[in-house]
Formats: sequence, C-alpha cells, structure tokens
Amino acid sequence: MGRDSLKTVGVRFKRASKVYTFAAGELELGPGDRVVLETERGTALGRIVSSPEELDGPPAQPLKRVLRVANEEDLLTEEKNREFEREAFEECGKCIRERNLPMKLLSVEALFDRSKVVFYFASEGRVDFRELVRELARRFHTRIEMRQVGVRDEAKIVGGVGCCGRELCCAKWLSEFAPISVRMAKSQNIALNPAKISGICGRLMCCLAYEHKMYEELSRGMPKVGKRIATHLGEGKVIRRNTLERSFVIFTEGGEVEVPLDEFKARKGELPPAKTEEAQTNSNDNPPQQRDRAKSRPSRPRRPKQVQGKADGDGEPAARQAQEDKPSEANEKEQRMDSQPSGSSRRRRRRKKKPSQSRETKKDG
Repeated sequence: MGRDSLKTVGVRFKRASKVYTFAAGELELGPGDRVVLETERGTALGRIVSSPEELDGPPAQPLKRVLRVANEEDLLTEEKNREFEREAFEECGKCIRERNLPMKLLSVEALFDRSKVVFYFASEGRVDFRELVRELARRFHTRIEMRQVGVRDEAKIVGGVGCCGRELCCAKWLSEFAPISVRMAKSQNIALNPAKISGICGRLMCCLAYEHKMYEELSRGMPKVGKRIATHLGEGKVIRRNTLERSFVIFTEGGEVEVPLDEFKARKGELPPAKTEEAQTNSNDNPPQQRDRAKSRPSRPRRPKQVQGKADGDGEPAARQAQEDKPSEANEKEQRMDSQPSGSSRRRRRRKKKPSQSRETKKDG
C-alpha cells in the first residue's frame, strides 16, 4: 500500500440499510466482522459488508474511521440496548394512547452509548408531540428525538410479504429507493391496474424498475401498437408486441401474422411505405375498376348558358345589352351623388346663413 493510498471498508448499521464507507486504517478486517465506529452521532456498532479496498488519492469527503473490532463487552452492550429499545417502545406507545395523538409508532433506536434515543413514527399530518418528548425525557433521562417517516420507509421498517409471496425487497436487501414511474409498467406490457402494480405502501412497486432497462433495449426499433406498417409478410396494423421474443403481431387481410423483429429490420429498406388509414379507406370505398374508368373518361366541355331575350339590330340579345347598360347607370348615380352636397356640408351652409339673416332683421327694425 502506497503512502497516498487509503484502505476503506463498507459498513451497515442495520439490515437492508445504506452502506457507508469508513477508513479501516491498519486493522485487518473482513466481511461479517462486527466493529465499533466513529460517526457524527457518536460511537456506533456496525457490520462490515465488503472487503477492504485501497483508495488512491485523498477522498472527496473526509471519512470517519473504524475504532476497533467489537469485543465481548461491546456485544453485551448491544444486547442491553436492544432490550432497552423494546421497553422504550412499550412506554412510548402507552404515552401516545394516553394523549390520543394521531401517530403510529414504528420503531425505537438507541445509540451505542445511549446519549440519544430516536423514535420513528408515521402520521398523515403534523403532530404536536412536545408534551410527549418532555415525558419521555423525564422517564429515560436522555435526549429524545421524534422522527417522522414516509409510507415507503414505514413498509421498510415494519416489513411484510409482497404479492409475489416473498418478503418485501425493501425490508430484506434494498438499501435505497429508486424513482418509479408508470412508463416502466407500460414498457413491460403490464396492465395499468393500481391494485396489481402497487405495493403494500400504496406506491408503485419497486420491482418495476428491475427489468425496465432490459425491456427498453429489447424493444428498441420495434413499431408501436396501432401503427400501420409494411412487412415482408404483408401490410397491416400492429396489434401486439412480444418484447421478450423480439417479435410483434400485425393484423392483415388474411388475419394475424407474427413478424420477427430482426427480419423486419433487415428488410425494412426493401419495402415500400405502408398506406395510411385514410388512403386505405378511400381505396376500399372506390374499387380499382371504378377509378380506372374515371381516369379514362374524357372531360366534356361545358356549354355556355344561353340568355333568353329579343335580338337587337346587331344580332346581340337584348338582355346582354341591358347588362352592359347597367354599369353606365351606376356611374351616373355616383356622379350625381358627388355633385350633390353631403348632409354635413348643408348644415355648415345653414349655420353661416343664420347670422346674416339676423343682421338684416335688425336693420329693418
């Protein structure tokens, strides 16, 4: 081991909890060893879950160190703490029922040196537990912390059996929760039934993410359901996809046909594009014989409409000449309108005349 290298180990404090990295120093450690560790909350007892590894260069964050391998006294202290946690759970449950608080107590955790006791609970809303904390501190003579958790952490702490008949993944081995979406169920062709795809916590099951990447890789290049495509086995509409078998089923005029995805990709460039549904319906409404007849028929010239009326001396119908005379009459009307003064101009003239008439009347007087 070089001067700049650092030996590290992975440690868990509880079953299915997160794995933390600690500096092992010069201690000879291996998976399964119980060790006493230095943490931010004080000393703690944990179990090594990974073999020692050498870290080249300084770590991104300063690491806490392993103090020693746990001895018999440390293991005895751990057993006493487990008994104390069971007693604290019963006492806290009684206090909650006496005060009728809307909270569900899940578990109790006492630190290795009992400098603090943490109570984990679940509740739909906020809870005023100040009086409860004072009562617990008076009984146990230590620091008390009340920590509220969500529904997924509640299932992890309590445990249970899933719809598969096995122990919950989060309680057995799953250390961190991954985000789950409905798109993962769609990519695996799972029916979107909330009762079928939800766990005991009421959220989407974590196992939906286990095979999601594999399904995405297998279905890459596969046409979507409902799309109309042309294949070497015929033209039709995609009605079903078999992702694990890497094939899809199309509905053609002859019935359902299963098309292998690899053959479809290999011959995709040799096939013409499929007709759209509108073009398909138009072709079904108009048979090919009728379309050919319509194309072969020559277009007949339209006859001009004859206007009935008496002919003039020049031989043109009187009605046509009357139509030609109409624009001239309209022009005459426009000229008359232009020559006549508008209503506003008439009012102005009347206003100008009135004062002159009043002067003449004064002179006559």
